[in-house]
Amino acid sequence: MSFGVQSDDAIPESNEAREIVKAVTGETFAALTLVLALFAVFSWKMGLANTFGTMMGTAHDLLLNTVLFLMAVIIIAGAFTSLISEFGIVSVANRLLSPLMKPLFGLPGATSVGVVATYLSDNPAIMPLSADKGFLKYFKRWQVTTLVNLGTVFGMGLIVTTFMLAQSTDAEPLGRAVLLGNVGALLGGIVGVRLMGHFGKRKYGEAEDLISGEEEGYDLLRYREVRRGNVAQRALQALLDGGGHGVKTGLDIMPGVIIITTMVMMLAYGPSEGIYTGGAYEGIAFFPWVGERLSFVIEPLFGFTDPQAIAFPVTSLGSVGAAISMVPQFLESGVIGAKGICVFTAIGICNAGFLSTHVGMMDG
Repeated sequence: MSFGVQSDDAIPESNEAREIVKAVTGETFAALTLVLALFAVFSWKMGLANTFGTMMGTAHDLLLNTVLFLMAVIIIAGAFTSLISEFGIVSVANRLLSPLMKPLFGLPGATSVGVVATYLSDNPAIMPLSADKGFLKYFKRWQVTTLVNLGTVFGMGLIVTTFMLAQSTDAEPLGRAVLLGNVGALLGGIVGVRLMGHFGKRKYGEAEDLISGEEEGYDLLRYREVRRGNVAQRALQALLDGGGHGVKTGLDIMPGVIIITTMVMMLAYGPSEGIYTGGAYEGIAFFPWVGERLSFVIEPLFGFTDPQAIAFPVTSLGSVGAAISMVPQFLESGVIGAKGICVFTAIGICNAGFLSTHVGMMDG
């Protein structure tokens, strides 16, 4: 019996589930250089101990005060969407609102439930739709890819709107500005959703149904599947099933939200009162620095008259809650007026933590 000897350069065969490469390649050194450079920049600016302290503190605070809050929102939204799906309310929404949703977003009328849910709460409230059979039967496969963009566009809408309205005074009413800001967010949503749909069609085609009527054995648009039992039993089971899907979705988005948001926050914020303490939400203020350098583009694009206003759109990419906290000071110091409130409202709703939640939602 003879034994073959495999050379060092030989690569073992791999199956479809994995790809085998050499242990050390060019990308190994590139990745090592990038990681060391990243930590060197943060350590040079903040100090090594403060860098790790801020990183862990921010991640911990995000877990307790952001991720668990989002999970609660998703659980409630999941229970609600499962309940209205069980009793046919989604079918009514699909029939009544298809003439509106189809020409605007290219999506079925049932999507309007996700619009309302996210506008009243936060971006991830759209996620339960992607797990509920009662909703998915109305969607083509490519249309499901647009749900993340749709949720991101309308998330935090009510919170941003009410906060901006609360800044109104007798001398400068802001109702019209806030209303126009909501219209701007809607227009931005149409563009964002249709762009996502364009790439979804390229990947999945236009005709493929997510759930086939032939596979289910009945006409999905004329009939619906319900749970066994009386009305009370069905309602309770629908609530629990929807909440269960919400828990899973919340766990799915947890890594993305914590990892991405921690990085975004450390790039967006500066030291607390000018001194680095290693506390949560400190950083090197990279985004504002970039915003100042690009002010010659951003100011005419958004209509800002003061470069300080750039901090709002940049910060809202990471956290719109943190961004709107700047508004009272901007109004008081004259950085913005009614026109700025209009732009801030549109940007705040459309951005709504894009970098912090979008990746986690896509992964979920």
